[in-house]
Amino acid sequence: MDSEVLVALSLSLVGGLSTSLGALFVILTKAPNLKMLGLLQGFAAGLMLSISFFDLAHNAINSIGFLKGNIWFFGGVIFFAIVANFIPEPSLAPTIEAKNKKKQVDDGGKDVMKKHRRQVLFSGIITAVGISLHNFPEGMAVFLGSLKGLRVGLNLALAIALHNIPEGVAVALPVYFATQSKWQAFKLATVSGLAEPLGVIIVAYLFPSSLDPEILEGLLGSVGGVMAFLTLHEMLPLAFDYAGQKQAVKAVFFGMAFMSASLYFLEISLPSDVGL
Repeated sequence: MDSEVLVALSLSLVGGLSTSLGALFVILTKAPNLKMLGLLQGFAAGLMLSISFFDLAHNAINSIGFLKGNIWFFGGVIFFAIVANFIPEPSLAPTIEAKNKKKQVDDGGKDVMKKHRRQVLFSGIITAVGISLHNFPEGMAVFLGSLKGLRVGLNLALAIALHNIPEGVAVALPVYFATQSKWQAFKLATVSGLAEPLGVIIVAYLFPSSLDPEILEGLLGSVGGVMAFLTLHEMLPLAFDYAGQKQAVKAVFFGMAFMSASLYFLEISLPSDVGL
């Protein structure tokens, strides 16, 4: 393996495995109550929406045109809407009277978690898949940046590392609450980050001879559509149930602002001729 590829792989591992730090934050802190779960789920939904619209769909439109980009995006939406029809959804939480004792509320909360467990786990898995595909072109950018010099590649890898920590939270959070397994949450978040070194390998040995750039951008645009549908169809209802509509919406916009700022600082750290 070429030394340039080894350097790029090492740098991409620094960025990719930072999702594990986000997972550690989730599994090492005290388990939050249901309201905090709703706020964190809303925050994760904001991350997803920002990635969907301001990163994946935006890049697809800029790369292959407005019409083609939208066709790929809404193709992803329609595809996942059809898939969702075949996925059984658990019923929503039973109503709990406001004057019940705290113990009764806690018992009702456990029932809520059981009824929503499949839905929460499903959202976590799809989040991991979506973020993995989002991380894939970041690995390509690390490789291209490292070709310009170690300083450029290292700066980019560190920027991506900071950018990926909240993505690790977005993956680990629903998996941890659904499975109650710290290992499963940590493992899935870590695997989602490994898409970055995979991106290095692809761009070093296959791209562009075996991958049509237009198809790749279109597929990533479709992933944006899938993530947007998942967020609005699966994640937001959970956030509303647990945290209440007003608080959940605030958490969503906070997550969007956080990820948008992260994407911005990541973009300005790139050389002018290297893009995500």
